[in-house]
Parts: sequence; C-alpha cells; structure tokens
Amino acid sequence: MISRPRNNLITDVPGIRVGNVQNLDQRTGVTALLFDQPAVASGSFPGGAPALRESALLEPEMIVSGIDAVVLSGGSTYGLDATSGVQAWLREQAAHLPIPEKQVRVPIVVQASLFDLVNGGDKDWGRYSPYAELGYQAAQAAQNGDFALGTTGAGTGATTTPLRGGLGSASAMTPSGHTVAALMVVNAVGTATIGDGPHFWSAPFEQDNEFGGLGFPSRLTENDLRLRMKPNYVAGTTIGVIATDAILTKAEAKRLAILAQDGIARGVFPAHLPQDGDAVFGVSTGHAPAPASVEVWTEILHAATQVTARAIARGVYEASPLPGEPFLPTWSERFGALKQGNANHG
Repeated sequence: MISRPRNNLITDVPGIRVGNVQNLDQRTGVTALLFDQPAVASGSFPGGAPALRESALLEPEMIVSGIDAVVLSGGSTYGLDATSGVQAWLREQAAHLPIPEKQVRVPIVVQASLFDLVNGGDKDWGRYSPYAELGYQAAQAAQNGDFALGTTGAGTGATTTPLRGGLGSASAMTPSGHTVAALMVVNAVGTATIGDGPHFWSAPFEQDNEFGGLGFPSRLTENDLRLRMKPNYVAGTTIGVIATDAILTKAEAKRLAILAQDGIARGVFPAHLPQDGDAVFGVSTGHAPAPASVEVWTEILHAATQVTARAIARGVYEASPLPGEPFLPTWSERFGALKQGNANHG
C-alpha cells in the first residue's frame, strides 16, 4: 500500500529545498528546486513545444553525473533567463569553498518554462526580461519543509482550458520505504477537471481529500469526453519534477520521468499535444538504498505516476485569484462550496 508522508510535498524527499517567487502584476514567477548535494537526474520531454535549458546533458550517455538545481518558470523562452539567476546565487554560495588548482566551479542547472504571456499580466518589462532576477530570488528563498501551492512561483500565471492552473505537489511512501514525490506546474492546453464540472481526472488517486474529496463521477458523458482547448490554439504545458530518495542511475532517473509522464496523462486530458511543452525531470537524491529488486523498483515507478497525477490536481485546486482584471476563475471560485474536506500541506 502506498501511504502519504507528513507534508505531502516534494520536500518530503530528503535533500530537496524549494523556493518560489512571483510578480503578481506581471502574472508570472519562478520556482527553484535546489539539492543539498548534486543529484542524479534525467528527463522526459514528449510535449510538442518544450522550452528547455541544458536538457541535453541529462541523457544517460552524457558525462554530467549530477545537477545542482532545477528551475521551473513562466515566460516561455524569455523565462529561460531564470537559470542565470539561480546559477549566480549558487556560485555566490560556493565562493568561500576551495577550488582545486586550474578548475572552475560551474553550477549545473536545468530548466523548463511554460507559456504565460497572454494571461492578462503586464509583460512590458523593457529590454531584458525579469527572469534572471526572479531566479536569483527564488534560489535565495529555497528552504526545506512546507511551501505554498497554487498561485505561486512558476504557477502564478498558469492556466488550463476552463480554470486557473497552478503549482502542485504530492508525495508517497512505497511499501518498501522509499519516498517518491512530484512538483508540477499546470498550464495545460487540456483540462485537469472533467467536462464542465468540479471533478478531477486525478480523482482515483486522491488521498485525504487533498483536492476536495469529490471522487470520480459515476459515469462519463459524451460531453465530459469532448475536446476542450484554450482559445486560438494558445500554447500551454505541464512541467515539473519527480523525485525519489532511492539511489538511481541516470537511465533509471529517465525511466522515473517517463512514468511521471503517465501521471500527466492521467491528470490532464488531453496531454502531450503539439502546443504543449510537457517536460518532467526525474531526480534521485540518493538518501535511501537503491531498489533491491525489480519489484521494489516497480513500486517506485508505480508511485511516480500516482503522485504526479495528484500534484496536478492540487495545483489547480489550490489556485487563488490574482489582483486586477479577472482572466479565468479558480476552482474554488467555481466549485469551492462543493468540497468535502479542506486539503492542507500537513
């Protein structure tokens, strides 16, 4: 049986810190995940329109053995500037450490961005985008333990087809004792909710009323299964990180990310469209033993799909209104009176 760790967040995986920063007027933001020690990582990027930085080095055949941070941001390709800010902060923190002769310290940071450029925010930021500074601030804010969900960090300007999107997270403990957790930013072209109603596609995996406790509809209608998309074919994406404390190889981290993509397909309908930039980084912090058998490894992969789907629903469920002209309603604004319990981060 898969159980839920205490915080139900990606920081339940030892060795991960998360920082969020946002500009509410611009309706965008940055989320930085920092690792206490370089983490083994790879990725899966099946979306048709990904915005990525340094993703090639994650392939198992590449020489880089560990990364220092993952950055998630708004801003489409403008947002990829956020990596520069995170690198700058990491370089400052390491400045006091001795460097072996004739070697240069280069923090290894990878990134995925989402498209939030037409969400009603003020994007007239001048010659250079604000994302390098936002990235620096997000790294500076990174901490262990609890952090906010919904309209925060990279999820600040996120939208889905009928509702505001957001940043979500969920975690699980496998029967063999490994922690598996996801942090997802939901800006999908498709929908996280079913038809015109309040139910989440992720409902079969929900734990402890974490996104309203409404369950799954008793049956799906033709209208529920109808294609719903953002108007004018506006680009979108679901991006995030799936992490475990188990010791993994880079090839195994890639498989972890692939199984998390199954979680996207269970939490968003449809997923992986040409306009989507769906991207997941698979991360191992190595604080627990490697899987001792194929059965233990399969438990971790099984949990990866479920926590990803749950994190997607939590991101939409926890979204809050933004100041200024409304763009899309939040789940709570439309359906909050129906929820069976109040999800929390504890």
